[in-house]
This record gives sequence, C-alpha cells and structure tokens, in this order.
Amino acid sequence: MNPQDWVKDRLGYKFSSLALLEQALTHKSASVEHNERLEFLGDAILGSVVASALYRQRPDADEGTLSRLRALLVRGETLADAARELGLGQQINLGTGETRSGGHQRGSILANTLEALFGAVYLDSGFDAAAGVITMVLGSRLSKLPVEADLRDPKTRLQEWLQAKGFPPPEYVVDKTTGAPHVRTFVVLCRIDSLNFDVEGIGTSRRRAEQSAAEQALDQLANDE
Repeated sequence: MNPQDWVKDRLGYKFSSLALLEQALTHKSASVEHNERLEFLGDAILGSVVASALYRQRPDADEGTLSRLRALLVRGETLADAARELGLGQQINLGTGETRSGGHQRGSILANTLEALFGAVYLDSGFDAAAGVITMVLGSRLSKLPVEADLRDPKTRLQEWLQAKGFPPPEYVVDKTTGAPHVRTFVVLCRIDSLNFDVEGIGTSRRRAEQSAAEQALDQLANDE
C-alpha cells in the first residue's frame, strides 16, 4: 500500500501536499529533508488537543490529575503502540543502517513519525483536521481513561502499600541483560525481604523492567491478601 492510500485507509485523511506526507515519513537517516521539524510541530499540537479533550472529559479533575493523564496519553510508549496498531512502521523511510537494525519497529522512531504526521496534517489542512486525526488515532485511549488512583506508577503504588503495612521499601536488582545495545532486554528482580519473595520483571529499559516487576509484585500481594 502506498503512503497516500495508507493515510486514507488508516487515518481517514487525504493529503493535498504529497511532499508534506513524504517528509513526515522520512527519518533523518534517510535524507536531509527529514521529519524532525514536523515532529516538533506535531508534538505541540498533540499536547494542545489532548489537553482540550481532557479538560472537557474530566470537569472535576484538578490540574495535577489532568497533567498526569496528558502525560500518559502523549508519552512515547503510548504513541509507539498506536503507531504499531496503524502499521506505520512499514511506511517510514529509513537509511540503510536504521533499516538493518530494525528501525521500522523501534518505539522512538514510530512515536516521532506519528507526531510528524500530526504536524504535516496541520500544515496541510489546519488545526481542526489535525485534531480530528489525533482524536481518531488515540481512539479508546481517550474514551477509556484510567481513574486517578491508577495514574500512579506501579513502583509508587508498591512502595505506598509496603509503607502502609510498616514494611521497608523494595530493592530492585538487574538480574541480566540480553540483546544488542539498540534492542536490549532487561530482567530486573523486585526483592521484598520482609515478605521473603522475589518477583521478576522484563522490559526494554531498566525503568520499564522495574515497573514490570513492581506490577507483578502488586498482583502477587493482591492474590495473597
């Protein structure tokens, strides 16, 4: 599927300027006419659209809650997941090195390209068109927002649970790492000596593996209660 047909099929949008679309889909490894400026623009528009939607959907939420919800929706992981669902990876123009190293499925490249597309739609047709595309892409993520208590990350929730029970905080230890530097996988143990158990978490960064381990620990503690 060519890029124009892909955009119409997956984003419900038709570009007037094919040059803008091509630039939005071009990584800096492939050409000097790349998408970083469009990414910058798209990031700002995304933040504005999401802030407006949250303001309307959560009329009783305070500023802190709205900020956490916005951060959840605009973070790289969320955008990369949405890009994968759209099949964006195969539409990105990459240099030879990035192609060989799996750049078409790298989270940062997917997220940045999606933001560049938002910026390109804005330049092509204006804010309302860009807002429509963003709302469609985020879809259920906007309509099924978590409750405030679930906005705290697993490590924070685990530490709060342990403190409430009078236990010391857990210890996170990297058990092993595998893979090449650009596709590394971390295995982290969450150790809770006071309860005499270790829980394993896996992620593409140490932070993600720690959060995964904390989530597993919370699940186990809930089952034991």
